[in-house]
Parts: sequence; structure tokens; C-alpha cells
Amino acid sequence: MPATTEGDVQVGTTAFRRINVALFCAGFVTFVTLYDVQPLLPLFAQEFGVSPAMASLPLSSATIALAFGMLIVGTVSETLGRRQVMTAALFLTSLLAMATLFCHSFESLLLLRLFQGIALAGVPSVAMAYLGEEMNAESIGHAMGLYISGNALGGMTGRIGSSLLCRYVPWHTAIALIGVISLLLSLIFLKSLPPSTNFRQRPFQLRYLYTSLCQNLRDPGLLCLYALAFLSMGGFISLYNYIGFRLLAAPYQLSQFQVSLIFLVYLLGSFSSGVVGSLIHRFGRPFMIRITLATMLIGTLVTLAGTLMLIVAGVGIFTCGFFSAHAIASSWVGRRAKSAKAQASSLYLFSYYLGSSISGTVGGLFWQHFGWNGVATMIALLLVAAFGVAALLLRMPVVE
Repeated sequence: MPATTEGDVQVGTTAFRRINVALFCAGFVTFVTLYDVQPLLPLFAQEFGVSPAMASLPLSSATIALAFGMLIVGTVSETLGRRQVMTAALFLTSLLAMATLFCHSFESLLLLRLFQGIALAGVPSVAMAYLGEEMNAESIGHAMGLYISGNALGGMTGRIGSSLLCRYVPWHTAIALIGVISLLLSLIFLKSLPPSTNFRQRPFQLRYLYTSLCQNLRDPGLLCLYALAFLSMGGFISLYNYIGFRLLAAPYQLSQFQVSLIFLVYLLGSFSSGVVGSLIHRFGRPFMIRITLATMLIGTLVTLAGTLMLIVAGVGIFTCGFFSAHAIASSWVGRRAKSAKAQASSLYLFSYYLGSSISGTVGGLFWQHFGWNGVATMIALLLVAAFGVAALLLRMPVVE
């Protein structure tokens, strides 16, 4: 396949604003429906009589299905169109969230979340490919940062919103109501997103799916970016999965809703990912990726403190570092991949959500046996490994 032509959408234009409104909504819906179950993990453990590691499965089952689904959906979007695939995915995941109203067993919840993960596969990598095709080089960092801001705000809203609603309605009703909101935002997405102008349709071929994936696995720089996604997301999801268990227990003994308020620090993540595009242009990706990983490690260490305020501060520091690192690495993939951009994005996000699924569940074993010190140690080890991967990446020629 020939290299994809760079787009011509620039910052400040009407097309730029419409694309950002649409993809902000897409990111919001993706993350509000994916992560609305995360603060409810202690509730699942209590209601269904399962361990913390097992209680994490409604989240992990969705993320693992999402990870594998994205390996295929990038190629499907090259046949059906980026806009069409994203629209179908957003509407389907909204309807599945509404169907949670009828889930009353742990098994039915796991099955529905598995289907929801498959549906959600149609958004993240396709959105990244759409931006890579439509935005020019100077605009893509800004656009990716704003898209990830929608991710951050959606993740925060889903987590806090589900906990708040659970004070008044059963958990399955709370998630269904979030599905209704997601359906409305999906309509805004459909109305706002301009048709692709730089998209080149091609017939679906299994052979092309295989060769395009392999092509992006031969680039050592892309492999490093995939490893960074796996390691950083593994640490991030582990922190948020089990911080709730810590704060519900003695000596803090917060309520479920009080614990969910810690997700307000997502606003910091949304802000940091929104401004990181300009910082990349000022300081460069090599410097910024080091700074953001160091910020995550510092935040992890601060959470080891015993006081509630320092724990919240540590989570906030970690969150800023993570969303900034994700914005840098994800836009780096779009710049480095010279062809089969959707597949390159799919592999990046496959690694991202695979890290979420594996580390998010393994972290439960660390929590059960070693408490928060064990979880924090696991996260720190993941970040040390990420520093090593970043060092390898930065020895390679930088593709701008």
C-alpha cells in the first residue's frame, strides 16, 4: 500500500474545530462506557462474593476484547470507511451499556462487557488513523491531545457518575443511564465529524491484514512505542483499580462515593494532555517522554504516604504524567508509521489495552498478598522497564 498522504487540516480552521468536537465526543463515549465499572469493583466483590482480582474481570474482559478487536478493525475501516466504523461502534456500545439494565448475574455482566469491548474496538485506532490522514504535521499533536482530553474527561465522568448514581439506583440501572447519555453524544459525533478527504478505500483482504500488521512489527521504533503503551497503561489501570480498595478499608474507611471523587484528578490529566502538544514542539518528544515517565514514578512513590491528601496528590501527579505520556506516544506512532497507519495505531492500542487487562488483574494478586505497598512496587517496576524501553527508542533516528 502506498504511503498515506498527509492531511491539510490546520489549527484554527472550521474543519479542525468540527473534527475536535466529534472526536472529543468519541473519546468521551469510549471511556465513559469502558470505565464506568471501575469504581464498582469493590461492590462487585461484595455482591457476587468474588476476590478483588476476580472483581476486576468486568473491566479486564472488556479491555482484552477491545485489544484483540482493534487488530482487525483497522483493516475493516480501510474498506468501510473511518467515519462509518466509528459511528457504528459508538452507537452499538451505547446500546450495550443500556442493555446492562437486564444484567443481574456476574456471568451475564462479563458476557455483555466482552461484547462491549468488541464494539469499542471501532473507535480508538480508527480515530488515530483518521487524525493521521486529515491533520497536517503541525496540527496532529494538538488534535491528539484534545482527543485524549475527551478520553480523560469521559473516564472521569464514567467513574464518578456510576458511583454517584449508585447512591440512588442499582448499579445496572446506573450503567444503563450512562448508556443513554452516550447515545446522545454519539448523535453529536455523527453530525459534527466531516467526511474523510484523504482516505483511500481498499477492498478487505485477510492477506493484507496479516502483511500490514507484520510490516508495523518490523519497525524497532514502533515496537518500543508499543512496549511503552503496555507498561504505562498497565501501571495506570492497576493504580486506579485498587486505590478504591485501599481507601474503603481502615484507616480511611471512605464511602463508595467519596472514593470515586478521587477520579476528579482526571481533570488534571485532561488539561495536561491538552497542552502537551505545544510542549512537544517546544522541547521535543525525547525530552518530554522522559519527563512524563518520571512524573508517573514520582506520583507512585507519593501514594505510599499515609495521609489521605498526599495519596490524592500522588494519584494526581501520576495521572498528569500518564495522559501526557500517552498523548506523546500515540501521536509519535502516527508520525513514525509511513503506511498502514490504522494497523500501526491498532497495534499500539492493542498493547495499551493488553497491558490494562493483564496488569489490571495481576495487580489484584499483589493487593491481596502485599497490600498497597505491593501494588505500588509492581507499578514502579513497570515504569522502570518503561524507562529502559524509552532509552532504546531514543537511540533510534527520530521521525518527525
